[in-house]
Amino acid sequence: MDLSSRKCAPCTGGIAKLTALQIASLAVEIPAWTIADERQLRRQFKFRDFRGSMAFVNRLAELAESEGHHPDFAVSYATVNVTVWTHDVGGLSENDFILAAKIDRIDQLGDRA
Repeated sequence: MDLSSRKCAPCTGGIAKLTALQIASLAVEIPAWTIADERQLRRQFKFRDFRGSMAFVNRLAELAESEGHHPDFAVSYATVNVTVWTHDVGGLSENDFILAAKIDRIDQLGDRA
């Protein structure tokens, strides 16, 4: 099943972070993302202007809230940097890859540069 069609599972504790092999397997589905130290997923999005960035951030916030999984992001005019990881496991979980795939999907609706 495509990651973007799945739902993030509630993090109830006791979940182990993904292994390097699991990360590599899931990373194939989100090729635009960078894996940092097997702990975080990162991606930069560029837009035409500040309005485009903020429209994307608003869609991102709605998505994150609906999934119950919240990324970190920083806006710098027409650029949005997004970082995803599971704080409770101190690294990456399957939820991170699901959310990244869904973020890629909402990005397709945006006003990209």
